[in-house]
Amino acid sequence: MSNDHRILIKNIYYMLAYAFRAVKLSAMEKLAAEEFGHLHDLMAEILAQGVAGQLKRGLYREYVTEREHLGMLRGKLELRETVQNRLRCRRHLVCEYDELSEKHLFHQILKTAMLMLLKHSDVSPERGKELKKLILRFDRVDALDPFRIPWNRLHYHRYNANYEFLMNICRFIFRGLLPTTEKGNHKMASFPDDRDMSALYEKFVLEYFRFHHSDLRPAASRVAWNVDGEGSDFLPVMQTDVTLRHGGHTLIVDTKYYSRIMQERYDRRTFHSGNLYQIFTYVKNQDRHGTGNAAGLLLYARTDEAIVPDSEFTISGNKFMVKTLDLNQDFRRIAAQLDGIAESVRRSS
Repeated sequence: MSNDHRILIKNIYYMLAYAFRAVKLSAMEKLAAEEFGHLHDLMAEILAQGVAGQLKRGLYREYVTEREHLGMLRGKLELRETVQNRLRCRRHLVCEYDELSEKHLFHQILKTAMLMLLKHSDVSPERGKELKKLILRFDRVDALDPFRIPWNRLHYHRYNANYEFLMNICRFIFRGLLPTTEKGNHKMASFPDDRDMSALYEKFVLEYFRFHHSDLRPAASRVAWNVDGEGSDFLPVMQTDVTLRHGGHTLIVDTKYYSRIMQERYDRRTFHSGNLYQIFTYVKNQDRHGTGNAAGLLLYARTDEAIVPDSEFTISGNKFMVKTLDLNQDFRRIAAQLDGIAESVRRSS
């Protein structure tokens, strides 16, 4: 999708920052001055910055259960094991107690991710050195089996909210570094694959509008079917990627991340029919009274195809657009195009 992959790699950071609601202008400016030849190197820098920043703020601690052989009682006495000690002529009490500690799941995941990145050849020696220094700060923390991380046990609140972005970065790293199986053979997963990028692209666009254009009430909202009669309970849910509203006007944005934007049949190139049918259905059901105040936009991530869609047309009184967003350019130009979309919604009201 890109001629100069270094630009796309850097833009992935911006997309991650918006998608996971961790937009920090100072961090963006610092990374903008760096050059990254590989995505793993970028992930190493993001993780190093994030962990270093957390160390300055102070590590989050949780109560964890400790079990120790002690000379005096602390917490709950484990009677069975203590009796066994006595039978073996050992005077220690076996105690179980809760203690505020750094040895919890958040830090275990961070350490595991840093260790995995250290083993990857695409991480530069300079960033590898920085990761090694940071890992020393977690010497009392155990690493995990990356295949068995209990992600559902992560819960965020006001005291550990800073960790959410880092946990999402770690999850992104694990998806790219863990081996997959294909026809009995083990190989490394592509990093990131099209499924990851499609989900990231969709979430990035939504969160960008939420951050910069909250007056448009950006949301991934549902469109109700304009239907009468029985059987409507079996109709599929219509969930938009992004819905923007201003005044009485609504723009439904459907993001698409494909290796090919156009489809070809009988030597004729056209837009993907399924995508057009989908956006048409969303818009016509949104505009249930036929006012023409609902519009649809198919926003493709640009590929290296010769034909780049940039079309606007009206069908049955509603405006439809097919546009591309080039992710392989300076991020300021990406932002300008998204800002232009937002401004067009305001002008339409």
